[in-house]
Amino acid sequence: MGRELALSARMQALVRMVSAGNRVCDVGCDHGFVSIYLVQRGISPRVLAMDVRQGPLSRAQEHIRQQGLEAYIETRLSDGISALEAGEADTVICAGMGGRLMQRILEEGREKLEAVGELILQPQSDIPAFRAYLRQAGYVLLAEDMVYEDGKYYPMMKVTAGKHRVPGTEESGPEAVPGAISAVETGSGRSRERKAEHSEEAGRGVNPDREARCISAEAGDSQALQDRFGELLLAGRHPVLKQYLLYEQQGNRQILEQLKQNAAGGRAARRIRELEEEQRLIGLALKKMEPPGQCGTKTERGSEDEDRSIGTGEGISPGNHL
Repeated sequence: MGRELALSARMQALVRMVSAGNRVCDVGCDHGFVSIYLVQRGISPRVLAMDVRQGPLSRAQEHIRQQGLEAYIETRLSDGISALEAGEADTVICAGMGGRLMQRILEEGREKLEAVGELILQPQSDIPAFRAYLRQAGYVLLAEDMVYEDGKYYPMMKVTAGKHRVPGTEESGPEAVPGAISAVETGSGRSRERKAEHSEEAGRGVNPDREARCISAEAGDSQALQDRFGELLLAGRHPVLKQYLLYEQQGNRQILEQLKQNAAGGRAARRIRELEEEQRLIGLALKKMEPPGQCGTKTERGSEDEDRSIGTGEGISPGNHL
């Protein structure tokens, strides 16, 4: 076996979501580095590396040969998961492409994906619409993560078809997926756990009724916020999401000031309204991320010196909204 590969922070966050021991299908494998990493680190015993283009697939084949992993990684030319046979994979990874293309791949392969235990997805555009599609198509959200790398933001999610979920037994908890926010960790959608939190908050001097009023005040926007920014990222107060929100808030504020000084015509007025709505949603998202007992307090901008991973990719640049 050759020298172990090192992955960027974005790719490491993806592979951390893979349940150990699962057979993996890497859709859009590009140079094959994720597939190689999964086998080298003992995360997966077998990987199918697939790409729609022969060029990247040939490079992946060469890298796999150099690492001596031909017995563990099979390559296939495939449009989406068309070349995947039912029962061949426990995990499907789909990253490095736009949300619309990813949605098409999921729709066309829905019958095969019903037999897959987990999908690890990293769409790089149209993310609110893609999250809405997953919800409407019946996928269950298990975990979310977000990485800042080389000036771009990369949200990612781990989902499963509803029939695979056994409440309280997901493998995406805080220890299984370091850095990610899981449904188990946040207790998403579980009123019994929320009641227990109320009891604990009361013991800490936090007024649960006040918290409830703060939450219900934005109830009508709840779905829009979850689709736009990520249900578990919000519930888990993910630090990279907060960094993104604060950055966007500041950038929008500056653009609004310029537009209002120089605005002329209906196009500028439309853009002002759009930005004001974006600012409203960002404000609501930041409020939801405040610690218990601080609802309605002013959120200060985060430090510009926060640790940031460096790498490459096609993620969401500041100003290109989630």
